[in-house]
Amino acid sequence: MYFCEMIFLKTREEIELLRESNRLVGMTLGEVSRHIRPGISTSALDRIAEDFIRSHGGVPGFLGYGGFPNTLCISINDEVVHGIPSSRLVEEGDIVSIDCGVVKNGFHGDSAYTFAVGEVSEEKWNLLRVTKECLYKGIEQAVAGMRIGDVSHAVQQHAESNGFSVVREMVGHGVGRDLHEDPQVPNYGKRGQGPKLNVGMVIAIEPMINAGKRYVVQLDDGWTIKTRDGLPSAHFEHTVAVAKGNADILSTFEFIDSKYQL
Repeated sequence: MYFCEMIFLKTREEIELLRESNRLVGMTLGEVSRHIRPGISTSALDRIAEDFIRSHGGVPGFLGYGGFPNTLCISINDEVVHGIPSSRLVEEGDIVSIDCGVVKNGFHGDSAYTFAVGEVSEEKWNLLRVTKECLYKGIEQAVAGMRIGDVSHAVQQHAESNGFSVVREMVGHGVGRDLHEDPQVPNYGKRGQGPKLNVGMVIAIEPMINAGKRYVVQLDDGWTIKTRDGLPSAHFEHTVAVAKGNADILSTFEFIDSKYQL
């Protein structure tokens, strides 16, 4: 069941402020992408991101949010989301999901990208490709007059038709003055169901797709979500403003280093 009473429609001016905060997220992911390599620790990548955000007039959006201890969520291989940066070193063949949030001018930005480090397996490469495609399939449905279920169904159909599974416990969400606003945006669902999409809604669409089964577990750190079967997972995310005709993508992957572009 959906509860829609708290969906906040944004003005054009607010959407432009959201574009600015989301562009900084994209720039931060780009900066981090220039440092991802075998042998670098995830905590080093986290420090790079925090310094970059602050030097560009923003504040890390995840740091301290709900008690989260870092600027980035960094999740490797079978980790789905919410991985905590640490002394762990990135290795050749890893896929590394980096989720980044920024607050600037009172508004949040939120975006994620999964990086293939060096030579990765064909299974991992296909997972990344299909997950990114799922993101854009969902975005195609994020137009005025459609419903959340249309976005959700598009993601699910593309993932499952390619032999992958959709994580159901974790969802996309509205974005604005708060990081997580209504409505929730699941990555599975039925066409024509859920809240209606209206001009001025801003949502984060974020497919989390598993190579194996959809089931996940949470680690004892209280944050990290992993696949139950130990198979890889990928995560891509954009924040978009619902508009007529085509969704307006507020975040960007344009700054990602070319070697990581799919």
